[in-house]
Amino acid sequence: MSSPVSSRTALVTGGTGSFGGTMVRRLLAAGLEEIRVLSRDELKQHDMRVAINDSRVKFYLGDVRDRASVDRAMRDVDIVFHAAALKQVPSCEFFPMEAVRTNVIGSSNVIESAGAHGVRSLVCLGTDKAAYPVNAMGMSKALMEKTAQAFARTNPDSGTTVSTVRYGNVLCSRGSVIPLFIRQLRSGKAMTVTDPEMTRFLMSLDEAVLLVEHAFEHANSGDLFIRKAPACTVGVLATAVAEMAGYEPRIEVIGTRHGEKLYETLATVEELSRAQDQGEFFRVSLDGRDLNYREYFVEGEVPESIAREDYHSHNTERLEVEEVKKVLSGLPDFQALVDG
Repeated sequence: MSSPVSSRTALVTGGTGSFGGTMVRRLLAAGLEEIRVLSRDELKQHDMRVAINDSRVKFYLGDVRDRASVDRAMRDVDIVFHAAALKQVPSCEFFPMEAVRTNVIGSSNVIESAGAHGVRSLVCLGTDKAAYPVNAMGMSKALMEKTAQAFARTNPDSGTTVSTVRYGNVLCSRGSVIPLFIRQLRSGKAMTVTDPEMTRFLMSLDEAVLLVEHAFEHANSGDLFIRKAPACTVGVLATAVAEMAGYEPRIEVIGTRHGEKLYETLATVEELSRAQDQGEFFRVSLDGRDLNYREYFVEGEVPESIAREDYHSHNTERLEVEEVKKVLSGLPDFQALVDG
């Protein structure tokens, strides 16, 4: 088990993204001596360097696809937050091998490098789309989870704790639907919705960061942590955004995009059957069996409890318009979007 606060040097891959920026600021506030940001976009690094203006933040230009650039950033690091990923579902559908190179091979580079350099703890950021994946992005993130678990399974004596987290849509994050809705409203256009009855989990950036910190503090190697969350339909979300921004809701239904699901699953029946309920979180421990299955056929292994259904955005707590507006009102990032 590890704690970010007790560490000296942290590495955030994909650190110029929405999660990375939030995490870097929290680590600075916690008093870490050095926070390294590894990403491939020099403009975003420049903008972040100017915005943060703190000499403790060191920027490493590189790509998780390249093991050498990962190793360069990994030297003498205590903890790692692996956020680098291709995350857009439609673009991954058109270029699935690019998703494999970043989300699978890139993640493997980060995991293997962390183990080789004696990192204390590594948390890999996942997505609800990794459960029962139907699109290339979800499939590649599911393989990221499997890669992390395989490291834990095949390196039981490693001093590096490798864990994964899984969460749903992060409200107001870059590339998400809320900034798009705000831009459409400002330009006098209708908000484009693929299917108003689609449901999605709702989570703030701060809640995503708290999930990652929870994993650092409580993980054994191979653990998967899932944060429970409410959900709403996309139609309800669009209506709430418009009303909060002071516009009349106008919705244009454009049809389902490549790889989209009607609802997302955060935890499967199989995972819930061996999960520990930690209140706000589920902890799914590693299946640490080796390839000798005979003893399980002879002796049997019965789970303590058997889940009857998945935990998904259709059966979690469902928020209506006024409840979603209350959630949005508590997000400084949303008000910043409205204010322009």
